[in-house]
Amino acid sequence: MAEMILVVDDEAEIADLVEVYLKNEGYLVKKSACAAEALCIAETQPIALALLDVMLPDMDGFTLCRKIREKHLFPIIMLTAKTEDVDKITGLTLGADDYITKPFNPLEVIARVKTQLRRYIRYNQTSSEPAPAAVYDSGGLYIDYESHEATLYGKPLSLTPLEFEILWYLCSHKGHVVSSEELFEAVWGEKYLDNNNTVMAHIARLREKMGEPPRKPRWIKTVWGVGYKIDE
Repeated sequence: MAEMILVVDDEAEIADLVEVYLKNEGYLVKKSACAAEALCIAETQPIALALLDVMLPDMDGFTLCRKIREKHLFPIIMLTAKTEDVDKITGLTLGADDYITKPFNPLEVIARVKTQLRRYIRYNQTSSEPAPAAVYDSGGLYIDYESHEATLYGKPLSLTPLEFEILWYLCSHKGHVVSSEELFEAVWGEKYLDNNNTVMAHIARLREKMGEPPRKPRWIKTVWGVGYKIDE
């Protein structure tokens, strides 16, 4: 069955253009010009991915992203006319998986959508064949890669697919420093570009969910100028 994409943008021309390209790729499309309607659609329709504009008439896209993340784990891509890094980081720390700056090439949107859906589908796939054990269990942090279960001191961690992959990669390289470039290319499957704040923003979000103090985190430690590591 074709995946359903939610497009939230109050500029009808942009929403219609994105809809045409998505439908040409075989996707189903639900459009909304406001956040309230978008939330209703997310609750009642089997959304596979959402494209959210930052500037909406009733609620900014960042707040909408946060509200969607309270109940749903499907990928979210932010569409923003702002180019400042702080805006991109804001979206990522609130749970967005990617961002695209306006004006954009519709083909780039399609490519990003396909990348996020591939990752999300792979994350949620179950295999009928038994998989080799892939479990990390140390110091109160438990991760089961096969079941995609993660708990900290017995309490479930509500992680997005990207956050789970980041944490698993760091745990599977326990004791070793993992550079931002290595982490990005391993998890996102794309070439890392200089001044890419995506990894930093997701690490910050992951630490927040784990209750990590920003200055002295126990789990995900920053090795300044090099990358990140888990020692436990």
